[in-house]
This record gives sequence, structure tokens and C-alpha cells, in this order.
Amino acid sequence: MLVGGGAALAAIAAGSVAAVASFQASPHRTASPIAPVSTSSSTQPAVSSTTKSVATTSTTATTVAASAPGLGMGDSGPAVTALQQRLTDLKYDPEGVDGHYGLGTWQAVVAFQKAMGLPRTGRATPDVLNALPKASPPAPLVPAGGANRVEIDLPRQILMLYEGGQLVRTMMISSGGGYRYCVDGQCDIAITPGGSYHIFYKFLGVQTDKLGQLFNPLYFNGGIAIHGEPSVPLYPASHGCVRIPMSESIWFFNRVPLGEPVYVVGGSQAPVPFNATAPNGQAPVSHPAPVPTTTAPPRTTTTTAPPHPTTTVPPSTTTTPPPTTSTTRPATTSTTA
Repeated sequence: MLVGGGAALAAIAAGSVAAVASFQASPHRTASPIAPVSTSSSTQPAVSSTTKSVATTSTTATTVAASAPGLGMGDSGPAVTALQQRLTDLKYDPEGVDGHYGLGTWQAVVAFQKAMGLPRTGRATPDVLNALPKASPPAPLVPAGGANRVEIDLPRQILMLYEGGQLVRTMMISSGGGYRYCVDGQCDIAITPGGSYHIFYKFLGVQTDKLGQLFNPLYFNGGIAIHGEPSVPLYPASHGCVRIPMSESIWFFNRVPLGEPVYVVGGSQAPVPFNATAPNGQAPVSHPAPVPTTTAPPRTTTTTAPPHPTTTVPPSTTTTPPPTTSTTRPATTSTTA
């Protein structure tokens, strides 16, 4: 059951144009709507509006603002609260249930749209609002992969984190874009290889290489890492790394320990671009194990998931690399952003 404005969300989710128009005209709507974000935009949605000027020979021209259906950046009120609560229940992260449609809610809506196969706009359009009441959290891709694991779904461009066999977070990503690029006269293809890996090196802070900056990276295949990125497009766009929103990067860094299994699903068995090594010198996996496809054994009341190690994850207030990963800033020319 939806809480905190569920009636408002249900009215919009009913698919009635009149209901949408009624909400957009209500006192709860405190900011102008945002036009849907195009598929070429980054994580930060653009603020835009459509205007139409009507002029006659005897009157002054007037401007009429066009209003997109559903909910979007800048909106607030009970319907936004209900939207945020439902996304939270489904293990997405709108960054709080405060009734304000900010960047966190936009990113959570994008992740939901990707998981459900809906158009990726970042707006809670009628198709999103219709799907939310009936939706379930995304199903596991690798149920036999261990109680604690990271699943990266390349076709849908989402990442799922499991702890104790339970899904705790689904977030939007952008992986290797499949394009050809060149560095210092050498060229390769931007790709995120599929397979089974594990986190072997973490760095709290910013690393810089020839391809750009990596924020709070966790390396799992040579120079390929999961890392925060200010620009996370709605489509695959990286050189091979798995980009996640900056707002998720510290949380993810602190939750995922060294040794955590990482399963990259839907990618081809391919070499890491330029065979790039990690900053600690570890080479890419030459022959990664395939992703497990067997069914997980049934749970019993006596089975307990192994706890996460507590000695390798620094506190959220730490601003320097943890001693378990590196004591000096690593080399800056070998990673694949």
C-alpha cells in the first residue's frame, strides 16, 4: 500500500489525462515541470520549457507554457512523496522521502525505467505511474552467486547490490559504449567484458588518468572499475568502466568490501581495452569464469549469510585512501574510465 499521498499517486497512475491535468494545476505543484530528458543527456537533467507566442494586430503577444504529463524535476507535494516511498520500497534510492522531486528522485526513476524496459526520461510519466503499483523489485540475475554480490546488467544498464541474499539497492549505470577510441596513437574498442570477477582494489578519493577522473573506484577486472561519475548518460558511454551516480559512489564504496563477487551479465567475453592494469598493477582477468547459471539452493532457517568484512571498508568520513588498499596515490595512466 502506498503511503503519504498514495491517493494522489493512484489518481495519476490511473492513466487519466484529466487526473494529470488536475494535479498539475493543484496547489501542491510548486514548480514548473521539466521537459523529458533526451537520450543524449547526462545524469543532470536539463531545465527547459516550451513556449508559444500568439500575436494579433490589436493586442500584445502572450506566452503560453506547455506542460508535460506526470511528475518531474522541481515538482513537490503528496504525489511526489508517494512516488519516492514506492521507489524506496522497490529498492531504488530517491535520496529520501521528502516530497521534492530532485536529482535523486530523477536518478531513481531512470533506474526504474531501465529495469522495467520503459523509455528513459527521468520523468514519472503516466507509464511509470501505471507500472509502479504493480511492480516488484528486479529479479536476481545470478541467484547462485553468493549471498553478498554485485550484479551488473549490461542490457538494461543497471547495477544491483545484494547483502545476505537480499536486494538492497538498484541503481542506474553507464558501461562501455562499444565505440572505437584512440590514446597516444593506439586505438581500441570501449567495452565492458562479461564474466565473473571480484573486487580486488579500492581507492577512496579521485584518481586521474589519460581518460579522465574516477571517483571512489572499486576495481574488478584490471583497469576496469565501478566508480562515481558526474556524467552518467542514459545509455552505454564509458571506455569500459561502470559509471554510477556521484550521489551513490561513497555509499557504494563503504558497503562493498574487498573480495565481493561481481557478475557482469550480458557482455561478451572480450579483453579489457588496451589490456589496462589497475593502479596497483593487477592485470585484467585473461579468461574470466562464466556467470553462474545454476539455481540457488533453497534457504533454510539454519542458513546464515557470511557477514561483510569490517576491516576493509573505511568510515564515510574518511578522506584518504584506506590502508588496506593503498598507502600512496597510485599511478595515473593505466585505468579505463
